[in-house]
Amino acid sequence: MLTRAEALAQHFAGNSAQWQHPYGTPQPRAASAKASVWFTAYPASTIASSPGASVLTTLADERLWAAFQAIGIQAIHTGPMKRSGGISGTTYTPSVDGNFDRISFDIDPTFGTEDQYQGMVKSARSHGALVIGDVIPGHTGKGADFLLAERGVGDFPGIYHMVQIPPSDWSLLPPVPAGHNSANLSPATVDALQAKHYIVGMLSSRIFYSPGIKDSDWSATDVVKGADGVSRRWVYLHYFKEGQPTLNWLDPTFAAQRLVIGDALHELTVLGDGGVRLDANGLLGIERVANSKEVWSEGHPLSDTANQLIGDMVRKMGGFTFQELALAFDEIHEMSNGGADLTYDFVTRPAYEHALLTGDAEFLRLIFQLMRRNEIDSGALIHALQNHDELTMGLSQFAGPHAGDHYSFRGREMTGKQLRETVHEDMYSRLIGPNAPYNLKFGDGVSSTTATIITAALGIKNISKLSAAEIEKIERLHLLLAFYNAFQPGVFALSGWDLVGALTLPGAVVKDRIADGDTRWINRGAYDLIGSNPKARTSSAGLPVTVALYGPLPKQLKSPDSFASRLARMLKVRSDTKLYAGKLVDAPAVQSKGLLVLVHQLPDTPDLEVTTINFGARPVDETVVIEGATQDSTVMDVLDARASQLMVGAGGTLQITLGAYEGKAFRIKGL
Repeated sequence: MLTRAEALAQHFAGNSAQWQHPYGTPQPRAASAKASVWFTAYPASTIASSPGASVLTTLADERLWAAFQAIGIQAIHTGPMKRSGGISGTTYTPSVDGNFDRISFDIDPTFGTEDQYQGMVKSARSHGALVIGDVIPGHTGKGADFLLAERGVGDFPGIYHMVQIPPSDWSLLPPVPAGHNSANLSPATVDALQAKHYIVGMLSSRIFYSPGIKDSDWSATDVVKGADGVSRRWVYLHYFKEGQPTLNWLDPTFAAQRLVIGDALHELTVLGDGGVRLDANGLLGIERVANSKEVWSEGHPLSDTANQLIGDMVRKMGGFTFQELALAFDEIHEMSNGGADLTYDFVTRPAYEHALLTGDAEFLRLIFQLMRRNEIDSGALIHALQNHDELTMGLSQFAGPHAGDHYSFRGREMTGKQLRETVHEDMYSRLIGPNAPYNLKFGDGVSSTTATIITAALGIKNISKLSAAEIEKIERLHLLLAFYNAFQPGVFALSGWDLVGALTLPGAVVKDRIADGDTRWINRGAYDLIGSNPKARTSSAGLPVTVALYGPLPKQLKSPDSFASRLARMLKVRSDTKLYAGKLVDAPAVQSKGLLVLVHQLPDTPDLEVTTINFGARPVDETVVIEGATQDSTVMDVLDARASQLMVGAGGTLQITLGAYEGKAFRIKGL
């Protein structure tokens, strides 16, 4: 990859293409103006449109794009599609993390070819949409770049956070088991290497930790004979799995920067993407705290610098970037000043799920208060339903340096740590275990689909035989969560699992994949969006077909009452009002437990939009003061043309009447 990156860099050096676009600051609204509704694909879960067809020809299928356009989808985020995994001898080895261990700029042949990818881009453009790809600035797989680094060739060792250990200290390193190319280090070994000043030491992140499999974020290579005839052993960092060596963003060779920028150029100028995701981009700096055994990695300023460089280059070439970082709110605000244009909404995601599970939106309302206090722009967020990961519940705002902060919740003062524990208990008790055995814990989060979060909220313990009435309730609550995410400024995103109403897979059918503790595979069942390959039992990547409650899109769109058809009507109103370009101006105090009210200033008009949601099972009838609303202004229910027109009352009040699990959106005419 480093060699190909250098060739791409030479092509654009001194080229006027570098000077056609502004790039110095994030441009979230310019990004959402290009595409404000995204479909987030997961290639490994995509059922081919016909036997033998590739994932990429399926994602380019005219039937799929006709359905996407009818729903209002304006972009597809493909997920990582380049060759990933490793190399053993002359054989490619499979990905260890769903293609998030990239080893080449080539498209993974499991998914198709570069020509087919470009065909998908062409199909998207013909329907007024764009394709969003991926760059992974934190790590690679164990491909040619890592093998050359092990052999001490040129600048390749400078790509990685790896340290050569002299033979005199090889006795500190564990032997590499037969059939493996590295061995994970015990904490004691890490401490011994730190004491000798080889490495910075143990990290606090503990991602993918599993006794006997991953006991630290450090592994040692076997003895490798280099091109120069010298035998070497290395110790390397991997925040994630052993097969994902971490990049070194401050090496004198600047090799990591060259590789990642080259990858971004390839996505934009060769494949034709309109934007890219920056995955795992919050862990790009690491150092040992002076006079301490602590290691500083999360929130390190080098991550900000690195993201600024990548974001600037992508904007310079006419694209945009987004990132997925579950950070504390002050860090999100700080990172909004540079780097990626858009940020995934880990800010409110666990909170809105908490509101649904408990029927109480108090925690969600608190989150919006903190958002406003920290000047987090909801228009710069990607508000999503399910993605390929677990329901993330790290709640970073209430941990680390904020664990001792004080908050008012449920009528008493509590620390961030206490609040985090309270919310976790609320959610774990409902989402996993005897109450919902079909979901599984993963780290601080829960492996689940949107539909199985809803079944847990409804108290359904057995999802193997759902009745028609239960499916109707699931669909109604699914649309409520879609409404919550869509009726905010910024980008609204949803997955294939959402579109078909997917359930989780039984753990037994993916037992080999979850054996290392990565339970997320239960929420990655294969789905058929088009419905043209009904005999398929697995995706091309081998994932079993999951239960799809709503069915394929063409069939759904023939029924006006289907999930897809009702979603399409909702998204048309969002587009017509240009709510995606609006601005949150208030989240007023309310009395009803399940009620959330958000007030948005619409663009290019004095009108306000008011999003109202009842997350509870009891009806709501409440008068709420709407900041900026003028008495006697007309109020229209934008989702129901038959609803009676309302008026703003004295003092800017609005009467809100909602049934159980109901949402309404109002447009208040400005003066």
